[in-house]
Amino acid sequence: MKWTTKITKLTGIKYPVIMGAFAGIGRAKFAAAFSNAGGLGIITALNFSKLKKFKEELELMEELTTKPYGINFTVAPPMMAEKNPKARTEDTYIDYLNLAIDYGVKFFTSSAYKASKLGDLIHERGGYWFHKCSTIPHAQSAEKDGADAVTLVGIEGTGFKNPTQQTSLINITIGKKLLDIPIIAAGGFGEARGFLAALTMGAEAVCFGTAIMATKECPAPASFKNRLINQDIFDEEYYKKIYHFQLKDKMIWSPASGHSEKILTMDEFMRKIIVGAEDLLKNLGFNNSEFKTL
Repeated sequence: MKWTTKITKLTGIKYPVIMGAFAGIGRAKFAAAFSNAGGLGIITALNFSKLKKFKEELELMEELTTKPYGINFTVAPPMMAEKNPKARTEDTYIDYLNLAIDYGVKFFTSSAYKASKLGDLIHERGGYWFHKCSTIPHAQSAEKDGADAVTLVGIEGTGFKNPTQQTSLINITIGKKLLDIPIIAAGGFGEARGFLAALTMGAEAVCFGTAIMATKECPAPASFKNRLINQDIFDEEYYKKIYHFQLKDKMIWSPASGHSEKILTMDEFMRKIIVGAEDLLKNLGFNNSEFKTL
């Protein structure tokens, strides 16, 4: 079955799936595996303190895949930047952006704080900018700033939380009404039903984070992957960390871990998502050779 959405048309990827940004492990081998499996792999620029190292990573990526991929810029909020002189602001990424575009990269994601300055530079050089948001007002602001798409993260996601963050269900369905640019759904997605549901609710792609950490290509330690697979998402303490804003910057995975039963290759993971969604559509009487949201 062919999958056609605004995001697949824009990026040229086979399936409407985008890799999340990962501090520490969001590097070329992981991102290339995601791109080769049919999605948009993402290299996280935060992981490279020196431009030379970033250049080496781009060169490695060129060796590992001929498929589209993108770069993430994780921008530190002003309060964090004031406390930490090494915090990555928009200005610290400008050379990284120019280098990536010189290497032919067209797609860029940004997260943690607004990145309109980077967005303007991306557009000036012919690229596309997707901004990650936790609330609808943030998404509306990014749309006004010129973002080509927004990743809307529901409270089910991990990482920094917002006190007014809604669920993925509300973010996508309300966002579809209030936004004109494409929505990329994120937060708690880890299997075929959720993937398909996100697209039918109004998303043009789904962003996978926690779910792909239990893949063989993910460079996280095996002990970490085993803990993820065996996480009891109904445990009270875990629940509080996710839904009661008690993360306190600690490493934890989203409830998407509840769908991870064993370590898979990236290709196996992607087939599980796509074939599973296609089977669901057939069971619902959908007999077309193409699923499209346009």
